[in-house]
Amino acid sequence: MTPDAPAPGDEPGSVAGTGCDPGPVPDTGPVPDTGPGPGPAADSRPHPDDFVSRVIAVVESIPPGHVMTYGSVAAALGSRASRGVGQVMAYAGADLPWWRVIRASGHAPRDHEQRALERYRVEGTPIVWSRSGTFRVDLERASYRP
Repeated sequence: MTPDAPAPGDEPGSVAGTGCDPGPVPDTGPVPDTGPGPGPAADSRPHPDDFVSRVIAVVESIPPGHVMTYGSVAAALGSRASRGVGQVMAYAGADLPWWRVIRASGHAPRDHEQRALERYRVEGTPIVWSRSGTFRVDLERASYRP
């Protein structure tokens, strides 16, 4: 072997260092146009079939003073995945009107009751108080149906 000669396996078309020639590269046809690349001109809207984006869109549509349960958000999407809605709210809810998505009992999201109560008062959300001093949202009056 001479210094200018390629090492075995480094011939054009081979997988470097293996001595394997992968053969001709198949033609997969034209590359589909996926629109503009990254940057300001790119369409940043999420795919319409993306569950997370659809949950976010429904939650953002709930008007002040109204609520939806986790199950009713799922139903608005044609789904029964109320726990999936809960997962979306757990990860993305801080940037959403999270207090408007409540438990089926009418109670505010667990561990956020006091912060939610402040929001309900500001928005005029109908509240029902129990004798023990706990509250829940009056679902009959406050439920939103998109």
